[in-house]
Amino acid sequence: MEINLVEIWHQATPGVKVVIATMMLMGFGSVYVAIERLIALTRARGQSRRLAEALGEALKAGPAKAIEVAKAPEYKDAYLGRLLLSGLTEFEARPDKYGIEAAERALSRQTTDEEADLRKGFGILATTGATCPFVGLVGTIFGIIGAFQAMADGGGDLDKLLVPIAEALVATAIGITVAILGVWLFNFFNAKVEAISKDMSNSALELLDWCEKRILPPMEQAAK
Repeated sequence: MEINLVEIWHQATPGVKVVIATMMLMGFGSVYVAIERLIALTRARGQSRRLAEALGEALKAGPAKAIEVAKAPEYKDAYLGRLLLSGLTEFEARPDKYGIEAAERALSRQTTDEEADLRKGFGILATTGATCPFVGLVGTIFGIIGAFQAMADGGGDLDKLLVPIAEALVATAIGITVAILGVWLFNFFNAKVEAISKDMSNSALELLDWCEKRILPPMEQAAK
């Protein structure tokens, strides 16, 4: 008796079909998240790098000009724009040491929000990687139960045992494959977000340094 995947699917029990369909859905969900995150992170990082170059000149003209540049439509997806905008807005409202403290708090809050936004969909990848082998194991159990039922009905007829055994093996293989995909994608995108988080931290510190340099001359003048 020749068995192929299509025939196994058609002869599979409802329980095994539900398990396989669930794992395939988890796999497709992981791929969708991966494609969406790849596009979003690539666009956000590209716009942020271009904004960083544009802000170099804008900051020389003061906070107002830098805020204007950060709000430009061509940088609407730049995480750097939203981050620096939160700090610059606070500093522009009060350009003194208290304004710097307010800017530091705003930058911290915005960094947390941006990191959460960058990790959107990571829960699906993590859940797929952690649980899909166990979902596949459920299908394996259904296949083994089917094999025992076939043995009870037809004795040791190998043809009757072939399909349920194949179901069990296919369910196991799909579970492991989808789990590997989920773990790999999670680690890949987590590394990308970690790199972006370091960029945001450095940018926030550089902005605070810039703010301190802006208030330093007036403070020195007042001291004299």
